[in-house]
Amino acid sequence: MTAKSYTEDHEWIAVNGNVATIGISDYAQEQLGDIVFVDLPEIGRAVKKGDEAAVVESVKAASEVYAPVTGKVVEINAALAEAPETVNQSAEEGGWFMKVELDGGGQLDGLMDAAAYQDYVAGL
Repeated sequence: MTAKSYTEDHEWIAVNGNVATIGISDYAQEQLGDIVFVDLPEIGRAVKKGDEAAVVESVKAASEVYAPVTGKVVEINAALAEAPETVNQSAEEGGWFMKVELDGGGQLDGLMDAAAYQDYVAGL
């Protein structure tokens, strides 16, 4: 898989060509606890960097998932409707949320690489 970038809101993104796969980090799912529901956007929906794109609910709380990039949702992880716990089991692989076709380049500017993200969460 492509190298991931991370946001301060604990989303991860992996870009392949002009399509970005997006999910929440292992740290985020650990903080949320047992995930019981994931509300994903509709395919075809336009998302804007920084705007709410999905919601993840756990036994502890509901939390917004923000789009780390601007573009159009081209695929969602429909398996999460039946098995939201996949996010707990594999947040950064099988528990991905959506794929977004990027609207222009340079969208990863300002995001952290894995090492910078680890440093960031260590300071929380």
